[in-house]
Amino acid sequence: MGDVDTIFAPASGFGRAAVAVVRISGPRAVAVLEVLTRRPPPPPRRLSLRILRDPGSGEVLDQALVAWMPGPGTFTGEDSVELQLHGGPAVRMAVLRTLGSIPGLAPAEPGAFTRRAFLNGRMDLTEVEGLADLIDAETEAQRRQAMRQLDGGLGRLVEGWRKALLDVLAMTEAALDFSDEGDVDDAALSQAGLAAARDVGRAIRAALADGRRGERLRDGLTVVLAGAPNAGKSTLLNALAKRDAAIVSSVPGTTRDAIEVRCDLGGLPVVLVDTAGLRESADSIEVEGIARSRRRIAQADLVLWLVPPEGSDEPAPAGAVVVRTKADLAPSGPGGGLSISAVTGQGLGALLDAIEAAAQAALGAGDAVVTRERQRRALEACADHLDRAIGGAGALPAELVAEDLRLAVRALGVVAGRVGVEEVLDRLFASFCIGK
Repeated sequence: MGDVDTIFAPASGFGRAAVAVVRISGPRAVAVLEVLTRRPPPPPRRLSLRILRDPGSGEVLDQALVAWMPGPGTFTGEDSVELQLHGGPAVRMAVLRTLGSIPGLAPAEPGAFTRRAFLNGRMDLTEVEGLADLIDAETEAQRRQAMRQLDGGLGRLVEGWRKALLDVLAMTEAALDFSDEGDVDDAALSQAGLAAARDVGRAIRAALADGRRGERLRDGLTVVLAGAPNAGKSTLLNALAKRDAAIVSSVPGTTRDAIEVRCDLGGLPVVLVDTAGLRESADSIEVEGIARSRRRIAQADLVLWLVPPEGSDEPAPAGAVVVRTKADLAPSGPGGGLSISAVTGQGLGALLDAIEAAAQAALGAGDAVVTRERQRRALEACADHLDRAIGGAGALPAELVAEDLRLAVRALGVVAGRVGVEEVLDRLFASFCIGK
């Protein structure tokens, strides 16, 4: 926990509000409450009205609702105190300044409360990641996925797989340790163990065969607007974003770099990307912009290929949706595709429907259990070790089979944060807000 065992932080937003919440967590939390109120603490888990005073000067800081919760049945697993203050900035700052002057009490760093919850066994790493995703959720689908993670959906699956593999590993190690005993199977894996390991491997492979929907839902479906200069890409981006996100000009080559705008379409996250127009150019900056455009096209989940009334010399990329622009200025040329005018709004409804349908197809029902690349790598490693263990049973030395089983169990431990994730923790908890 470091040199300071008790921490505090505001748990509500800054600015003028009706209520401001301050959290205190650690073994001295209740003693701090007594110092602030000059009274014994109220009954546990019950809000009580108290006068808060500066312990040095005795000055009244606020009249607040206070509660204390004894550990381990708290978010952090430690004794915790919550102060519900009046929400004026001056009140909040006076209380925080006073807390900072109390010996043994220090301001919490970002994610410090959640980190203590993890270290005290109140949450596994998949639940912590779910909480981080819930805080960052911008759409309804992202919120639902984050809630499943926070509720332990992946954690329970992984723990079930882990327990099954531990039983198989125990069988295998017993065969190694007591191979001279008549009542212990001397095979690397008994038939029961082989079947259990195979079932776990199949379940993991099935969870991984989700088209990376979980990661894509977290990040958003990437929709790239591409085409020739002056095809109307920036105008369309502004129309879809409903704000002036990109500069619109009649001068070709205005857009030099990709411009991203996040949108919520039918509860699904979509990232719209305006790109530089594709053409031959001697301008070194524009050439770099065009190269970046081609890279974004190659990486996109969906490409909207914009074609102006005069047509385009470059063919649409494979799988792109052809969108014929500027329908208010001239009839659409041959070749089909959606016909729109970003100025009048003609066809934009149909275009949004097409984007939403593509998002639904790519992200599915949002029922993926794997939501981060870290989780996917660990589960892939587990499945690979199981494949080797099962394939090597009866053909390889039993010691090698057992080692692959150990590594498979360890990989599942990495998913839940039991082992080998120290390098992940600092980066993950730093992404949290202060006070969470």
